[in-house]
Amino acid sequence: MPVQHKFNKNKGRFFIEINGETKAEMTYSLAGKEKMIIDHTEVDASLKGQGVGYKLVDAAVIHAREKEMKILPLCPFAHAVFKKKDEYSDVLFK
Repeated sequence: MPVQHKFNKNKGRFFIEINGETKAEMTYSLAGKEKMIIDHTEVDASLKGQGVGYKLVDAAVIHAREKEMKILPLCPFAHAVFKKKDEYSDVLFK
């Protein structure tokens, strides 16, 4: 179940498609070149309990590290993940 990434201008999304249908998605916008604001995460009920939301956040963290960006997790789910995962603190916008 690979996480895909699409970006257009200053908005983007990490998502998982199954049979051509988006089943999980996390959206973000950029504030300048150094800050990614995660604003929404949604996972289809058929994938709940499989760690899919965590995979989306992890993909964002990897992307932020590659681009030397910080993440501001406004989405309640992403915010909760950042509170649980100390290993993401290097990309957390404070």
